[in-house]
Amino acid sequence: MFHGGEHVRERAAAGNGVSHMEGMPFIPTVPYESWEEWMRVLENVEPREVMFYFEELSSKHRCSQHEKQATDYIAEFAEQRGLRYHRDALQNIIVRKPGTPGYENAPAVILHGHLDMVCKIDEGYAHDFANGGVRLKLDGNFIRAEGTTLGADNGLGIAYMLALLDSTDIPHPPLECVMTAMEEMGKVGGDGVDVTLLTGKRMIDFNWIDERQLLAGCSGDVSCRIRIDPEWETPAAGHSPLSVSIRGLKGGHCEFDIHFDRANAIVLVGRLLRAAMQVAAVRVATVSGGVQNNVIPADGDLLLWVRHDQIDAVEAAIAKLTAVLKNEFRFADPDLRIETRRTQQQIDRVLSAHATSRLVRIIALLPNGVQTQNLEVPGNWETSNNIGLMVTKSAAIEIVCTITSAVTSRKHAVLDQIVLLADLAGEGVSAEQIGLDAPEFPWNRHSRMLEIARQSYERVMGRAPDVLVSVCSLELGMFTQRIDGLDTIGIGTNLYDLHSPKESMDHTSAARVWPLIKDVMKHLDH
Repeated sequence: MFHGGEHVRERAAAGNGVSHMEGMPFIPTVPYESWEEWMRVLENVEPREVMFYFEELSSKHRCSQHEKQATDYIAEFAEQRGLRYHRDALQNIIVRKPGTPGYENAPAVILHGHLDMVCKIDEGYAHDFANGGVRLKLDGNFIRAEGTTLGADNGLGIAYMLALLDSTDIPHPPLECVMTAMEEMGKVGGDGVDVTLLTGKRMIDFNWIDERQLLAGCSGDVSCRIRIDPEWETPAAGHSPLSVSIRGLKGGHCEFDIHFDRANAIVLVGRLLRAAMQVAAVRVATVSGGVQNNVIPADGDLLLWVRHDQIDAVEAAIAKLTAVLKNEFRFADPDLRIETRRTQQQIDRVLSAHATSRLVRIIALLPNGVQTQNLEVPGNWETSNNIGLMVTKSAAIEIVCTITSAVTSRKHAVLDQIVLLADLAGEGVSAEQIGLDAPEFPWNRHSRMLEIARQSYERVMGRAPDVLVSVCSLELGMFTQRIDGLDTIGIGTNLYDLHSPKESMDHTSAARVWPLIKDVMKHLDH
């Protein structure tokens, strides 16, 4: 059921004395101590109505599975405008707005973006997303975050929708704004949206990263978890702990950046462990890498249990391999650092020799990176696998991979390869699909929405757009597969270094894209 409240156009915001007047942005109840603190970094950045809402969203906790602060804000926003909304148990929220005069009877358009963000903190920086949101900073034409990911993926898309919902002077058809949760952790929200609540047969997605392109198709993905029985043993006497850390890698998005052949910290952990095992009977106490399955791992850690008389040999073997790796990745990851440190850490258990050996074999043999090229769309890769996350748990060492492909059968062939690899590794190793099997969004060569957007793009930008069928996996296939005849496109803004603390948004791009969005809205009159 959709909800709504009285359409209040003047409201005193608690704690700051600011009113909501016709044509002014909505100012919610916020925990800032003063108006000056609330009016932060983006006050004078264009497009102001969009940046207002991006900054508001940036103050909310939006890590995957923690979207409630954002949906509380959006629900209050909708109630203050008398807009009907529906929020489900997953924290997906759909907000409806009627068409403007002259567009009342036009077919509805679905607008889509995701609420959550990848929350990654830069090395050496302390931050609490739950209590601080994201701290924004301006750097010339770019908006960045202080020491963390920015969350423009996809907070900017949500900000575009809120600006449209708040507008009084932008012509548009009836809007059905779908804002999904947990996109960054397997598209859980997109899969859970009740599409029977939607009437639209045309859709615009704002989860794209390049203003030069109109998105006309994309890949799907599936994830796999490998479990290795650690066979814990009591540490033998006469040993010392040796810490090995991998830092300085670029990491990045497992789809947009996979073709750059950047170092994968989990793969490097495996190589370093193998080098150590070749010179000593080392055991593993803990092993870890990455932050999320759809992020190329930039950090890795290995805690070894090494015999006193072999620790010098292990350090020498790691130093030798470090020099090799720095040469291998001198272009893709020139800031790679591998450091060893003798510690006094208490070690209560270590992996058995067999479990340690199985771990090395699994990491070494897992497919990683681009697997096949796309022969239909020149310049695109078709299938890739990202070894994204590795953690040590009491019951198992777990490794999570995400496979992305424009062709479902190719995706499942790689998944089957990983399952068979686990079978070959022997007792104590298993692999299984986890989460959702997200379908691809196929290219519709006869898309009316694409033609409308192409014409708007030429009017506003003064040139023809690039039409892209992307290698990335988005939630769009979850809508096109379930809504018969849905005509879908994506509009993007220039974003960079997604899923990393270097993430940035070109706000001058947003200032160019906002008029494009408004022009498309204007031409959806029938």
